Amino acid sequence: MKSFEQRVVEVSVQRIDGTASSCGRDVLAVEEPLEIRLDYGAGAGRTRRSITVTMRTPGCDVELAVGFLFAEGLVRRREDIERAESCGPPAGSLGIRNLVRVDLSPDVTVDEKRLARNFLTTSSCGLCGKASLDALPAASHTRLPDGFEVPASSIHDLPARLRTAQTVFDRTGGLHAAALFDAEGRLLGVREDVGRHNAVDKLIGAQFLARAVPLLDRLIFVSGRAGYELVQKALAAGIPMLAAVGAPSSLAADLARDANMTLLGFVRDGRFNVYSGAQRIRCEAGADAPPDRVGDRRRGPPGDLAPADGPIPLV
Repeated sequence: MKSFEQRVVEVSVQRIDGTASSCGRDVLAVEEPLEIRLDYGAGAGRTRRSITVTMRTPGCDVELAVGFLFAEGLVRRREDIERAESCGPPAGSLGIRNLVRVDLSPDVTVDEKRLARNFLTTSSCGLCGKASLDALPAASHTRLPDGFEVPASSIHDLPARLRTAQTVFDRTGGLHAAALFDAEGRLLGVREDVGRHNAVDKLIGAQFLARAVPLLDRLIFVSGRAGYELVQKALAAGIPMLAAVGAPSSLAADLARDANMTLLGFVRDGRFNVYSGAQRIRCEAGADAPPDRVGDRRRGPPGDLAPADGPIPLV
């Protein structure tokens, strides 16, 4: 219960309804900085340094740190990590620990030049704080294998299945979510955060720690847009399909196409667009979708990226 209490905070608000004003209470999602420290090297050459600060919603912080390190290519196997723990003094009235220390195995080689490019990630974008283009994660030249297929009907069910698992969003209406599903649309895990990239890092970090990566028979569904950094993180984990409530970016679509990843956007209201990897979507016999259902180019009003019946919400 304590971890949930650290993810929300109650505040006083003034509500305006037409010309009437009243006082009330509201619940907000907590946003706090998280520092990730890395301990690496062998023997007397052991080094400890801070590599990044990210703004996040507290909870699953170790998974977030591990998922981030994996996406950045600093760890590749579960055996690369000796220990990872949330530490540091409790901060503020909520007593949140805003530090995760990750100890790497002595035989792991760390690129000092990459670590020299420290950056601050915001809750809105995992790449916005990169100091230079050279600091961006290298695009993978791996092409994902075919063979994983998902019925179109299972894709249509994703928003509702994710929505029922969003515990903190129910209280605040202010969080992104990332969820892992199997080929039949069964929910296998979900993580929430104020940052969409953090939610994905938490989700993939949990799978990495469970030695389940690569995730070649899984799909990931996110509650907002599908930007380049989300495709890059999914690709690093070997996930062949990324679906989103919102729109993908052009760079995300390019990366997905080059990697043979299936990229879906505007998954809502019984329809979705396929931007790459259409071979993995299976339409049931006798139920072929008309052109305005799968691959629909109509998008509605600008910014209207969420379901009308209780959106999954942020984009």
